[in-house]
Amino acid sequence: MLTTEQVQDLKQKMHLPKVVTDKSETTYIGSANGIAYCLYTLLPGSTSWINYNPNEHVEFIEKYTILFGALELEKDGEKFMLYPGDVLDARLDHAVYTCYAKETVEILFEMTSLVFEQNFFEREIIQLDARKIQEVDGYTYHHCARIRDYSIELWKRINPQKSLAIISIGSYFHDIGKLAIPLEILTKPSKLTEDEWKIIKRHTTFGAEMMRNHEVERLREAAFIVEQHHERYDGKGYPYGLMGSEISLEASIVSVVDAFDAMTTNRVYRGAMTIEEALQEMKNGRGTQFNPLVVDVFLKMLEEKNNKWY
Repeated sequence: MLTTEQVQDLKQKMHLPKVVTDKSETTYIGSANGIAYCLYTLLPGSTSWINYNPNEHVEFIEKYTILFGALELEKDGEKFMLYPGDVLDARLDHAVYTCYAKETVEILFEMTSLVFEQNFFEREIIQLDARKIQEVDGYTYHHCARIRDYSIELWKRINPQKSLAIISIGSYFHDIGKLAIPLEILTKPSKLTEDEWKIIKRHTTFGAEMMRNHEVERLREAAFIVEQHHERYDGKGYPYGLMGSEISLEASIVSVVDAFDAMTTNRVYRGAMTIEEALQEMKNGRGTQFNPLVVDVFLKMLEEKNNKWY
């Protein structure tokens, strides 16, 4: 097997196309006989997910071979390890795998080329959009990454039959509409005026419009999450005053995770609550601000993590 230094040297010398995030690097090697090959690098401390989705390609391929490092995977609450030489064939199991890289892990990824090339192209565009958020507001950029990660983990516990892609995209870009909000309002350290608050609330509809007009289909399909993530279970939210089951499960998940993250991080206008204070706020909002099922599963999930939040 190649060492991580040899893999990195190979990628640098070949000047291959790649998509780089704060957690991973995907380097497209090329394709042969209808199969695309890439090197997928997970950085230390990163978490990612594998969710196989059957499609119209009868001979569809999706395979992961560990080249370097040890990768911890979790499926249905059970954890196991993959080491160099081990192979995960996603076609054999339609479950969602959570991947934990405690060290740098190099993976050879093989997928039907027609599907991979489209996904790779879309990931390039999505990452450009993510950088736009980072350039405008560093807090929102990191906030969005946290919301995605915890939304996926919460979604896994509630509705694992559906595709992972929609909750992943919708949760990550839930605040994309803030790109259309004046920065002086977005970062104002004092209390907002009534007019400023009205402008801030429009980020849900601004964001949904951006998503629905996006060239990437996955973003268009996830627009409803962006639009609904500030609706309340009791109908007192915005922009439309939806209530109960009128609010999608995906948006209800993002609403819970978004609120908890906002409470437990420092903002320009206030300091962070303690975890214990935020937990009590979530319990107080059960059935009024938040979907009770989602709150219950969220609190159980945090308990499993010893109430640790990033």
